[in-house]
Amino acid sequence: MNDNEIKQAVRERYAKVASTASSCCGAGASSCCSPTDLATDYSKSIGYSEAEISSVPEGANLGLGCGNPVALASLKEGEVVLDLGSGPGFDCFLAAARVGQSGKVIGVDMTPEMLQKARENKSKGGFQNVEFRLGEIENLPVADSSVDVIISNCVINLSPQKDRVFQEAFRVLKPGGRLMVSDIVLLEELPKNIMDSVAAYVGCVAGASKKGDYLDAISRAGFKDVKVVGEISIPEDFSLGEEIIKSMINDFSVDKSDLKKLRKSIQSIKVHALKS
Repeated sequence: MNDNEIKQAVRERYAKVASTASSCCGAGASSCCSPTDLATDYSKSIGYSEAEISSVPEGANLGLGCGNPVALASLKEGEVVLDLGSGPGFDCFLAAARVGQSGKVIGVDMTPEMLQKARENKSKGGFQNVEFRLGEIENLPVADSSVDVIISNCVINLSPQKDRVFQEAFRVLKPGGRLMVSDIVLLEELPKNIMDSVAAYVGCVAGASKKGDYLDAISRAGFKDVKVVGEISIPEDFSLGEEIIKSMINDFSVDKSDLKKLRKSIQSIKVHALKS
């Protein structure tokens, strides 16, 4: 797949997620897309509290993340926050409560269906300090040096141009601004047949970088004090949706032993970095 084909595949899959109000990247039950209660259980397992989950409009949490970047971002009243790949708005709404009416939260997403859902959720929740913009995280529709904090949750792994994503993040941050992302990385290389699987890519697996490469990309963009401040293995029940597993077994002849190895190589990390 070339970069455009990858983006189109990701856009189509997340348009489907938005229209069915269910998860593809995280929890998996009888199909790729799972019901709300599984999304809630999954979110709890990766660091969200019951209070956080219940504080957002219904439909904002689709279980698409792999960590809770808001909890570790130390957001302050009055700050401007940018969420890369904001989806239906879950982390944006949590951040909005932290920065208050004197602050602002901007969500950027490339899927029109997700933006529509996010804006509906904004209206339902009455959020006045949240704005959603259509755009790609490789080419952010955000001015230079205009935001205090960037968060992102299980999205950058989907980009085929990760260096470009971090360069853009660096550009839009103010001097002294900080980056806090939760994302999927790999502890070892994937078999080629999995790397070639579209299902594995949009399922947040085949597009993931090795951990060291991911951290190096952040440093190359100009960030300082790049630190992993948390890492967990994705709960096995949620790490791969059933549709993704079936596709890799049937379409790409992936052995079940390879899938077991794959689960062990998937890691969720939380990374903090500064723009000096």
